[in-house]
Amino acid sequence: MVNTRSRRSWRCRDGQHRLCIFMAKKETPVLLQVPTHVAIIMDGNGRWALSRGLPRLAGHRAGTENLRRIIRACVEFGIKYLTIYAFSTENWGRPREEVDGLMHILEDVIDKELAELNNEGVQLRHIGHLERLDPKLQEKVLEAIDLTKDNNRLILNVAFNYGGRDEIICAIQRIITDGVNPDAVDSDLVSKYLFTAGVPDPDLIIRTSGELRVSNFLIWQGAYSEWYVTSVYWPDFTKEEFRKALDTYALRDRRYGGLSSTPEDNPAHVD
Repeated sequence: MVNTRSRRSWRCRDGQHRLCIFMAKKETPVLLQVPTHVAIIMDGNGRWALSRGLPRLAGHRAGTENLRRIIRACVEFGIKYLTIYAFSTENWGRPREEVDGLMHILEDVIDKELAELNNEGVQLRHIGHLERLDPKLQEKVLEAIDLTKDNNRLILNVAFNYGGRDEIICAIQRIITDGVNPDAVDSDLVSKYLFTAGVPDPDLIIRTSGELRVSNFLIWQGAYSEWYVTSVYWPDFTKEEFRKALDTYALRDRRYGGLSSTPEDNPAHVD
């Protein structure tokens, strides 16, 4: 029987120091590698609702309920950053009733969940634009950000009225406005001008509902992210489904454009 408190660390294939926590049940590691930053395209809410004969907004509310469970799972698994795609710049083109409903859901979440999130040590951040939101909702978002700014158990980036191309355009405009010398522009500098400045790029991007599209999400930051796509709709993406994604990630050999770090996959590799 393995001691449930026993821990062992070793050098993984990517050369990084990893922690493995063993469970007595099945005597297998919970996670071989824990991604620092996970980003999620929470897709399939509307289809989940329609498949049950419910209005689309019922699916969005169910998706919001599920987010609470995934946030708790992130804390349990030791993930430090979670970025969720809640509302894109293109979503304004949806029916007015659905857009208004999504705005109300965001306001309800802040009213009902903020205190608990703050008590759990979750820091809320917003990426995107607030300008098109109702002034009252803008104020609530800013108050939530300010209230949780000192929390560090989990950093939750909420991409609301966000688009990846728009983010890059805004970064370019600010670089020009600041009079940066063109020769000084490199990847590190551009990253500092993005909405996610100071946040490490996502190690893993998850998309639910089976769609094989980037959908204008974290275009710059996701350049070398690992992807995991599942046909499961977001409201049904349980902690167990999340665990599957993390287990799959743990088996990836992240090469960043280079060769495999393992001799068996790279005959030319020399220790």
